[in-house]
Amino acid sequence: MAKKKAEEEHKAEKPQEPVDPAVFASQPELNIGMVGHVDHGKTTLVKTLSGKWTDTHSEEIKRGITIRLGYADVSIYKCTTCTGADAYSTQPVCAACKKPIAQAFKISLVDAPGHESLMATMLCGANIMDGALLLVAANEKCPQPQTSEHVTALEIMGIKNLIVLQNKIDIVTEEQAKKNHDDIKTFLNGTAFENAPIIPISAFHGINIDILLQHITEKFKRPPQNPEAKPVFYIARSFDINKPGRLPKDMQGGVIGGTLKQGVLRAGDAIEILPGYEVEEKNQKVWKPLRTTIVSLMSGGADVQAIRPGGTAAMLTQLDPNIVKSDKLVGAVVSRPGKLPNVWYTLKLEPNLLERVVGAKDKLVVEPIKIGEILMLNVNSAATVGIVRDLAKKIVTCTLKRPVCADPGARVTISRNVGQRWRLIGYGLIKE
Repeated sequence: MAKKKAEEEHKAEKPQEPVDPAVFASQPELNIGMVGHVDHGKTTLVKTLSGKWTDTHSEEIKRGITIRLGYADVSIYKCTTCTGADAYSTQPVCAACKKPIAQAFKISLVDAPGHESLMATMLCGANIMDGALLLVAANEKCPQPQTSEHVTALEIMGIKNLIVLQNKIDIVTEEQAKKNHDDIKTFLNGTAFENAPIIPISAFHGINIDILLQHITEKFKRPPQNPEAKPVFYIARSFDINKPGRLPKDMQGGVIGGTLKQGVLRAGDAIEILPGYEVEEKNQKVWKPLRTTIVSLMSGGADVQAIRPGGTAAMLTQLDPNIVKSDKLVGAVVSRPGKLPNVWYTLKLEPNLLERVVGAKDKLVVEPIKIGEILMLNVNSAATVGIVRDLAKKIVTCTLKRPVCADPGARVTISRNVGQRWRLIGYGLIKE
């Protein structure tokens, strides 16, 4: 059941002054996810587009795979003299005519892990994506297990913008590339993305990157802007920026990063974070709401006075760094005090199950959910574990290990433990 919201101690807010559009000039306009099977070139493509290697965590470097969500901003420039794909570049100088060119579009790339054991992280990332690039290696059979799983996840989350990138064309023959292209078309047939463009590329050598930039600019739709809506910010990362040995008087508050789904947030705003932080009362774990103030905002690599939907952003707060360090607040939701949805310790879900278990090597039929079963649930940017307590009238009731903050009717992806791996089996809608 939902935990009731805090009492309405905040009276009607004064209307805020409109934000000058120039404030958003440096901010990316949408989040684009990099999805696909492990080692198909997602992080390499992020490096080619942005110049940033997003695998910076020590374990990622050691294992050579993405573990946490990675972020990088990319500016797309367009030449007014040249035509077609030649006009597009990630540099402010046209590669064709060598003239200085202006920025046409700015995006945030969200690098999601492709390893099967990290599906929960990918599903959290899918909830903050406005579009996606699906990478498929030309030198491997299509589809690979996580290729299927990621496409299903994007369909469930309602992602409309998708470009398929046939990567590693530099290491296969022309015949192999054509066969792989046909396999991709066959795989996508019958999905929501059967008409998605397929672009052959080499992320390592930068082949056909200009064509990709043209498609992103011309095909991807920007998220709607409604500055009057209550702000809703999904936290995807949280961390302490203070170095060891810093004096208390020089300490800075905790930083939270993620994306704003609607409304506007400004530096100086009072905010509330739910579910908040975990404490123990009367031998029970409960979550307490956090309230703080935004000290400063950063988006697009620059300090900004306000943020809008589109792209990723980070906010420096007055929170104790110990509360936010090591991604402790990942999955929480931010808004103005008293404006957030309910916190759910128990979820009632109306399930919609798939016919087959996605990502498993064998074509396993999805069995009905059973009482006592442990499920992984993803909603907004949160991942939690639910134990099924009741099945009645097509409603599944789960007690959550970690509460979530979400609106009734929100879509929750459901995964089941199959062969010691979480496998996507469907989704459910939150019922009151």
